[in-house]
Amino acid sequence: MINGAVEAIRDRYDVGSAVLAQVIAVALIGCAIGAATAGRIADRIGRIRCMQIAAVLFTVSAVGSALPFALWDLAMWRIIGGFAIGMASVIGPAYIAEVSPPAYRGRLGSFQQAAIVIGIAVSQLVNWGLLNAAGGDQRGELMGLEAWQVMLGVMVIPAVLYGLLSFAIPESPRFLISVGKRERAKKILEEVEGKDVDFDARVTEIEHAMHREEKSSFKDLLGGSFFFKPIVWIGIGLSVFQQFVGINVAFYYSSTLWQSVGVDPADSFFYSFTTSIINIVGTVIAMIFV
Repeated sequence: MINGAVEAIRDRYDVGSAVLAQVIAVALIGCAIGAATAGRIADRIGRIRCMQIAAVLFTVSAVGSALPFALWDLAMWRIIGGFAIGMASVIGPAYIAEVSPPAYRGRLGSFQQAAIVIGIAVSQLVNWGLLNAAGGDQRGELMGLEAWQVMLGVMVIPAVLYGLLSFAIPESPRFLISVGKRERAKKILEEVEGKDVDFDARVTEIEHAMHREEKSSFKDLLGGSFFFKPIVWIGIGLSVFQQFVGINVAFYYSSTLWQSVGVDPADSFFYSFTTSIINIVGTVIAMIFV
């Protein structure tokens, strides 16, 4: 949603591009912290509880971002939202992998990325609709607030839905087994995999897999001629090159880029939405080959 609010924030607080970029990008600090801590939190309190904490943080961030009294507290709310994003980005794929049947695990796991790109497209479409409702002015009045504030505040809706839906899904069998709730784990496995499965064998299989795992540490990444193991450098390189293609610029500043070449603000929002459709198409193609 921040894509539609960039120029309005610049105008509201009268800041330059450098300061504005820091406020936009500061959410990534929260993302890094959330992603780094989510695993330990989920192992202690469960995957579902971790999702619910993320939902609360998403909601708090949305409300705070919609009603900032200064630029610094807008940045703070974005860090909190980033923390929730980091948690959700780790827990989502982990939960899918632990709950889904082995035969469908890869394809179901790819739905996480599909949900992300669809969400981006929907947010662009919502921004476009809200901008038109405000007469094409990002700072125009809408529901007693400026349009950009509503764009950020409307994030409350998916945040609350995310939290409510977490009450409708079962806890991960792997987590339940780790805390000694074998019978509950069997019932969930039966719901997911059907009744034609030897659940005692499945539970034993999960237990053996957990016992074979060694507790990970930072030292596991070290080794080789260049400090880290080669596979770690490959992962770092892939992430770096992913950023170099400029996709984050499109996500955060596509509307601003369109306006910089003379496109009307309302049209720039719609063009940003059409760009997101290409993102969805690419994701679907990837899912077919998973």
